[in-house]
This record gives sequence, C-alpha cells and structure tokens, in this order.
Amino acid sequence: MKRRDFLTTSAGAAVGATVLSNPVHAAVSNASKRRIALVGTGVRGTSFWGKRIVENYGDITEFVGLCDINPGRLELAKKYMGVNCPVYTDFDKMIAETKPELVMVTTMDSTHHIYIIRALELGVDVLTEKPLTTDEVKAQAIIDAEKRTGRKVIVGFNYRYGTLFSAIKEQLAKKPTGQITSVDFHWYLNTFHGASYFRRWHGERDKGGTLLVHKATHHFDLLNWLIDSDPVEVVAYGDLEHYGKNNKFRGANCRTCAYTDKCQYYWDITKDERSYQLYVENEKYDGYIRDNCLWRNDVDIYDKMAVQIKYANNVQVSYSLTTYSPYEGWRITFNGKNGRLESWEDIPWRRNEKVDQAALHAAEMNQDAGGDVRYDEIFFQENFTKDYEMIKVESTKGGHGGGDNRLQDKIFRTPDMADPYKHAAGLRDGVMSAIIGIAARKSIEEKRPVKIEELTSIVPHPTRGA
Repeated sequence: MKRRDFLTTSAGAAVGATVLSNPVHAAVSNASKRRIALVGTGVRGTSFWGKRIVENYGDITEFVGLCDINPGRLELAKKYMGVNCPVYTDFDKMIAETKPELVMVTTMDSTHHIYIIRALELGVDVLTEKPLTTDEVKAQAIIDAEKRTGRKVIVGFNYRYGTLFSAIKEQLAKKPTGQITSVDFHWYLNTFHGASYFRRWHGERDKGGTLLVHKATHHFDLLNWLIDSDPVEVVAYGDLEHYGKNNKFRGANCRTCAYTDKCQYYWDITKDERSYQLYVENEKYDGYIRDNCLWRNDVDIYDKMAVQIKYANNVQVSYSLTTYSPYEGWRITFNGKNGRLESWEDIPWRRNEKVDQAALHAAEMNQDAGGDVRYDEIFFQENFTKDYEMIKVESTKGGHGGGDNRLQDKIFRTPDMADPYKHAAGLRDGVMSAIIGIAARKSIEEKRPVKIEELTSIVPHPTRGA
C-alpha cells in the first residue's frame, strides 16, 4: 500500500482562517462592557466560565454578580476569579439588582432548566454549560420559554471548535467519500477520568441524567454537526457492571476509607489544593462530598453504553462510550459510497508512546497552558485504490484541541465573525444533542427503539438548520 502525506501548513489551513482568527484586543470603556452574571460556582463555573473570562476578556466584559446555594464557594469564587462583584444565594434578586445582559448557567445538570427559563423570563439571554438539560420535559420547557420570551440560549459546545474536528468538518465538506452511509464513533474514558464521574454527583442519574446525557452530549453534538442532519430514531444498550455496587468493599469517601491500600481508584483530595478549598472546606454548607466512594450503592448510571442512531438523511451511526479504559481517546470513521475517512486521537499505538493517563486528562482540561505542538491525522482512502491519503493537522494539546479559545472568542469578542462551517451552537443544537442521550436512556429503560419526534416539538430534518 502506498502512502501520500499531506501536511497542513498551519492549524488555520485545516480549520479555516475565519475560525482561527485571533482578533486584536481593543480597549473598551467600562460603560460599554458586557454585563455578565454567573450561577453555579463549582470548578467549571469559576475556571472556564469565570477566571478565564476575566483574564482573556476583561477588557470587554464585567462580572456583575455571582450566585450559588453555597455561600462558602461564593466567597472563594470571588477570590479565585479576581472579581469584586456582589454575591447572591437568591437568583431573582441577583438579576433584579445587577441587571446583567448575559447569564451563564453552570449548576448541576438537572437544575439547568430552572435558571435558563427564569433568566429568559426576566429578559436576559443565557449561555449554558452542556448538556442543555437532562430530560425531554425540561427540554420542551426551555424551547417554549425561548419562543415565549424572544430571548436567546447559547450552548457551550467547545469540541466543535477543536482543530482536528474542524479539519474533519472541512474535509467532509469536500465530499471525498461520496454520499456518507454510516459512521462509527467510539469514545474511551480512562480509569482516571472515567472514574471521576462516579465519585461526583454525575454518578446519580437524577442529577446528571447518566453519562449518555452529561458526557455523550458532546459526542452527539459532534455527530449532528459533522453528519449535518438530525437524528430520527435511537436504540441503545447500557449497564452498570464495574463501578457502584460491583465491588466487595466501599467506604463513606476516600478521605475516611479503610481500604485505601487495596483500592486502585483511591483519590487523595487533600493533595489537590483547588478541589480541597472549593469542596472540602465548604461541605458544611450544602453537604456535597466531592471525593465520594465510587463503589457506593447510590451510583445508578451506566458505565458501558452502546447506541445506534438513525438520521433523517438515512446515515446510520454506531456509538459507544467506555468508562474504564486503560487509555483515553477516540476513533471516528465515515463510510461513504466512494471511500472511507477516519480519524483518531490519543490512541497509544498510533502515537507510538506510553501515555500517563492522569497527566493526559489534566493537560486536556488545562485552560491556562497551550501545551506542546503536535500533529493529528485524518486518513482517507478511495474505493478500488491502493493509495491512501494521510492528512496531518497541526494541533495544540490542551483546552480541547484549541476549541476553548475559539468558542469563547466567538461568544465574547467577535460574535459576528464569519462562521462558514456553523460552529456556533444555539438552543436547537443543544436540544438535538441532549435528546439523543435522553432517547438512549429511555431505550435502555423501556427496551425499545425511541423516535426523536416523541420527545419534543422539534421536527427532525434531513439537513441541519432546515
């Protein structure tokens, strides 16, 4: 088999100059700064949607209020983010007194709808963390609220903006495979990252909706975006066979556990200064334990998941999510009538190196460091030929492949920036990604295929946005 290498001259060549542009930061007066309020001051809210916004967009934005049910975390959030705005435990009071132009919602997933709907009703646009919400009733309520109030909801899907996924989108736009007929997409969470969900509130389905909603909403959004169509039917399988009750021993939490010498998943939160300050020192206010035992009987989500999705344009998808893999990474393949396009990330034998999985996840979530430059790959082979193309894409590790910067630039600095591949995600995108996970959960529980049109008033279309 022959090999032809195509090396992109820069990340911009793969993603498109309009997406990767780095606008000059112009000085802006305080009077014209965008007024922002944040509800939910956990690690995601105070870092990605907090400190990072202050440091990178402080010239054009201003935090006017922070809200949380935990007063201890509120005070810590002010210090960590470097802001001096008032704090509230009453959301309505914060909106009335601070009059924000945008509310960012980063609370527990199952409560997103409460703050999204109330902000819309109070005349404020909303930016929410993914997933949009955790069930179809809440999704419909948000749809109705946006329509009723005329305000807008943005969903923070950063993976779309990543260099590699953007390059895949650009390649697919050229239609090298011909008509796409099926897609295989498999995501692997390692034993460090995957286990972390089962320690937190995400391990309980009434709070996070299962990882089919909380985590896989990222992946389903990518599928919707890359396939450029809406899902119409979902069949899924899932089970809890590793974490939770599937162990002979368990403790109250890692700090007080008697089995730390024999538990391979032991995590010492006292050595994580940020987590200790944010959670342990503020447990007394709301009782939330961040280093819960992942073997506890309250864990009732799936730790293995397989989903079949049929799209309105007749594309079939096979998706899986593994939560206890020895390595972290993913593979995606697009099968077409004329050929096959595939890509991957962090597959150890492809990278030809051993990977420290805990360090890998820490680097991926690090919002402060750009990381080392490396190359990702997109493989394409046409039917009936021995030649194949290996397209190399320059990528920066950290911040979801550079997607974090581009997402926030689009939202805060250059909202009118050209968007030829439609990276920006609104309410419909948020609904259609979460609803696949919701339908998958329903399929597992009810042991049947689930039609997307059963769940909300949104009618699936063969082409996104139609």
